[in-house]
Amino acid sequence: MSYQNILSEYSNGITIITVNRPEKLNALNKSTINELHNALTKAKQDKDVKVIILTGSGNKAFVAGADISEFSDYDVKRGAELAQVGQKILFDYIENLGTPVIAAVNGFALGGGLELAMACHFRIASNNAKMGLPEVSLGVIPGYGGTQRLPQLVGKGRAMEMVMTAGMIDANQALNYGLVNHVVEQDELANFCIGIAQKIMRNSSVAISQAISAINANFKDGVNGYEKEIEAFGNCFGTEDFKEGTTAFLEKRKANFPGK
Repeated sequence: MSYQNILSEYSNGITIITVNRPEKLNALNKSTINELHNALTKAKQDKDVKVIILTGSGNKAFVAGADISEFSDYDVKRGAELAQVGQKILFDYIENLGTPVIAAVNGFALGGGLELAMACHFRIASNNAKMGLPEVSLGVIPGYGGTQRLPQLVGKGRAMEMVMTAGMIDANQALNYGLVNHVVEQDELANFCIGIAQKIMRNSSVAISQAISAINANFKDGVNGYEKEIEAFGNCFGTEDFKEGTTAFLEKRKANFPGK
């Protein structure tokens, strides 16, 4: 599939999806959101893809926000629709994807860019990265899940401060807050993310998908996370990966998971 605003490359079980609008600091617009959805869906449907890495082109920005020119004249109804559609086809979609998605934050991750990174299953940042939700400085609030995911990751008080001040934090502060898992030199970011992806790929993709579902359940209203864990745990017993994993353990050999 041909894309205008992103790049998607597969190699050895890993798909790297790159937002490729460097002249706009990789800002999100509706076309880019749709292309990301399509690329993620294609990766999800490909049984050979075990991990997805999401990043931005160049060395300045992961995604420096939304393309404000696209919605500056919206009214109340269109504004709500913008957030609803975006959350459904991209941000919530990533969070609930059964294939692990790692955000490689290689520079500015602001507004919708930070929301995109937070929707991923975890984040690794280069040491030049800066993150923030500056929406209130434009008279609006984060609309792609930022007011929900940021408190889950850094706590209510820190999230309130970040949103209210519209300020940025650097990579080391993000690490201290728990917003990112690791901070590495910029020229090491890609290889570091691939290294983590390779560790993930050694394990059962079916079990990982069930784990993602169970962990997410704890953050959903009206869902009992413990009950979801029990259900997901039980589901694993009916898989070929479970049979292979337990057999390999008992035979003292490395498992060769079929992904079924």
